[in-house]
Amino acid sequence: MVVVPQLLDLPTIRDRPQAIMVGPHPLVLAALARLISGPPLNVCVELMTRTDEALGRIAEEGHDLVFCDLRSPPIPGTEMAARLSERHATTRVIILADQEDAGQMLAALDCGAAGFFTKDASADEFIDGVQAVAAGHYAIGRRLAREALARLSGHQPSTEGRYDRLSPAERSILLLIGQAQTTRSIAAARGISDKTVRNHMASIYRKLEVRNRSEAMMWSLRIHPVPVQVHP
Repeated sequence: MVVVPQLLDLPTIRDRPQAIMVGPHPLVLAALARLISGPPLNVCVELMTRTDEALGRIAEEGHDLVFCDLRSPPIPGTEMAARLSERHATTRVIILADQEDAGQMLAALDCGAAGFFTKDASADEFIDGVQAVAAGHYAIGRRLAREALARLSGHQPSTEGRYDRLSPAERSILLLIGQAQTTRSIAAARGISDKTVRNHMASIYRKLEVRNRSEAMMWSLRIHPVPVQVHP
């Protein structure tokens, strides 16, 4: 598991976190809820099968955590995370997906969620990931991170000189991308507009020869010195 420490400047979650778990399969939800409701997490879980109804409940109660299946109807998990990051900044979202949907997860690492796990993750890894997210960190499951790095195995900027093409400003922004910072947080950190950040990002993609933000993020995690912790 890859953990980016202290990414989220959020208040401490209460001792017994309030959570919503939403997905299309009630039996799977019940099993996951049982896993996280006991020690060491002690999460109080409410189960729902529709993301639109879950959004309404979160607006009413302000839950600490949201666990959302990528394929939850009618709003996909990544879109739900994006909406929550805009409306309820203190709610932390963990996205779950089947292994075959890893590509969709990798393409949405900047959706606003704080945790990404495939359903073949071990129980111990998942619990550790939830603890990391609750502590304000950003966590990516081991197999998902491994697949992302494997997809980028042909990208060798240290030998091909791609990193040398970046300006000092672009290198700073690449570092923040590697820390999973949002466009808004990058703009605030650099003292520039969101539009300027997007322009820099487009230039970074072109110079590094990557297709999107998630590839740039994993590229940075692979070759750039960022403060990450890797757990077995």
